[in-house]
Amino acid sequence: MIDIHTHILPNIDDGATSIEETFNLLKEAKKAGFETVALTSHYRKGYYETDTPEREVWVNAIYENLKAKNIDMNLYLGNEIYLSDDMIKYMEDGKASTMNDTSYVLFEMPLHEEPENLYEMINQMQQYKIVPILAHPERYEYIQKDPELIYDLIEKGVLMQADYGSIIGQYGEKTKIMVKKLFENNMIHVLGSNVHRQETVYPRIPECLEKIEEIVGKEILEKLTTTNPKLVLTNKRINIDKPYQIKYTFKDKFDFMTGGKFNKIFNKFITK
Repeated sequence: MIDIHTHILPNIDDGATSIEETFNLLKEAKKAGFETVALTSHYRKGYYETDTPEREVWVNAIYENLKAKNIDMNLYLGNEIYLSDDMIKYMEDGKASTMNDTSYVLFEMPLHEEPENLYEMINQMQQYKIVPILAHPERYEYIQKDPELIYDLIEKGVLMQADYGSIIGQYGEKTKIMVKKLFENNMIHVLGSNVHRQETVYPRIPECLEKIEEIVGKEILEKLTTTNPKLVLTNKRINIDKPYQIKYTFKDKFDFMTGGKFNKIFNKFITK
């Protein structure tokens, strides 16, 4: 498997805080079944600004040490770039990077409020022949309220990367409900751990895989975990399945309002 989204480089962002933690996370990744890891530190002006050359030095040093420790793991450089008007300039100036120097870019948005420049930036990236990959769409509050945005973005050529931990509730019940809906409607194209700390998501990868396979089946799971991430890192085209628009039922709406408590409240009501 290929982990397309991680925060393993030490002291770069809010991820690994030491080189020891970096190696421990890579050992966890190997044990979880990953053969390849993309190192996608945050890049956000004013917060996380370690440039591409410095991160390349870290990747090379870590890779050499992995070889010395007989840990067989492939490492690739990328970024999780915060959406802004200057995204393209950051990449042109060597501050932020695409995924393994390909045409694919992993980007994130504000969690609580839809950015006004979203469509403008999507159009700009595509003018530069960049294929945008939106990180963890299931976690944005405005998407949870109205997932029509995801359908629209996919129709415009944006790919979607879900976090493994979302399906087991690591980001809350609303996110768990949302990611299940996205899986059911062909709206996820690659999976990533988004790992920041030891003993968090990697030990639970088998549980995540089992739950995701129950929804999408073994063949699609292989695409999400291995085939499509490999196409990203080798700069090849991903052929996606047609997405379906999400239709909320009364239960869905109630679950989002109550954080997934529909069954509990309903069962309590009918037993009175």
